[in-house]
Amino acid sequence: MFESVREDLRTTLDEIRAAGLHKPERVIGTPQSAAVAVTAGGTPGEVLNFCANNYLGLADHPEVVAAAKDALDRWGYGMASVRFICGTQEVHKELEARLSAFLGQEDTILYSSCFDANGGVFETLLGPEDAVISDALNHASIIDGIRLSKARRFRYANRDLAELETRLKEATEGGARRKLIVTDGVFSMDGYVAPLQEICDLADQYDAMVMVDDSHAVGFVGPGGRGTPELHGVMDRVDIITGTLGKALGGASGGYVAARAEIVALLRQRSRPYLFSNSLAPVIAAASLKVLDLLESAGDLRERLAANTALFRTKMTEAGFEILPGDHAIAPVMIGDAAEAARMAELLLERGVYVIGFSYPVVPMGAARIRVQLSAAHSTADVERAIAAFIDARAALAAAQG
Repeated sequence: MFESVREDLRTTLDEIRAAGLHKPERVIGTPQSAAVAVTAGGTPGEVLNFCANNYLGLADHPEVVAAAKDALDRWGYGMASVRFICGTQEVHKELEARLSAFLGQEDTILYSSCFDANGGVFETLLGPEDAVISDALNHASIIDGIRLSKARRFRYANRDLAELETRLKEATEGGARRKLIVTDGVFSMDGYVAPLQEICDLADQYDAMVMVDDSHAVGFVGPGGRGTPELHGVMDRVDIITGTLGKALGGASGGYVAARAEIVALLRQRSRPYLFSNSLAPVIAAASLKVLDLLESAGDLRERLAANTALFRTKMTEAGFEILPGDHAIAPVMIGDAAEAARMAELLLERGVYVIGFSYPVVPMGAARIRVQLSAAHSTADVERAIAAFIDARAALAAAQG
């Protein structure tokens, strides 16, 4: 049977390559850091890493690594079970309590990833008599999670408050029992921040709940690194926060839902990704506790990240590059053409800067970009070198195009 399918798949793969949409995987032979060694899938050698979600540079922090090593001795390697059977250790409960306190929520439930966390919320909380109102640029995990539920689905244009209100009116007039507004706190392809204060105001007006996926914010956005609800002063008004341990919080894996106590209690009973997936590895839970310890005194890391971000955005704009506006550490350099973005990324790798070109279907057709992500681990010299590499690569690309 497969032989009749094989050629169709090869044709599809060839079409992906021809369109410049192929996504190669580059293999690195070092820990995740500001500089990594590429061993395959690119020009071998050490390169500056400007495409990881390692915002605070904690992925290879010695204290986090030491905590992980200690956890292996104390808690073992894995649980070989789901939480409600025999997969819950003290370290899991401690991390849930710490995340709840850090994020200002009543309770927290851990998942194997934030993708699973988002996949487990909507089906559990919403039925056919309910409505979910989702930002058009929400993460794929939110979109997939909504599809699993039987709730009525409404979508509003990115950060468009007028359209959000229109959708809330439609849901209300349609007799929705429960209404849930869901948005990314920071939109991962653009670096835009959701207007949470205004969203919460509309939620109050139309008796809706608010859910925020804050994966690209927790740890470094807001005065204490508590994310976009803290940034906008609405920590007590957001009902559900989903997030990841795989970005600023150490960069390993794992996700969570931090929410009202009753919401978390129901998720423990009925959320399928939680009930049917192995427990988060205890080594990750223990290392994440150390990360939360470090965040209490991480003001200097957040300041360094902000300075690196401002430097890159300012000098790249002065050099004539188009960068989407904002001050987030996600700094998308807009290219437009998918093949050109991919070639630009290759030229930058040759010049010692590791970045990725993003194109359709990850971003809209014709809106290809190189998403640069700054880190507190980068030095000023690193950022300056990346800017120089962009300028040089642009010149090389123009020369090649004649």
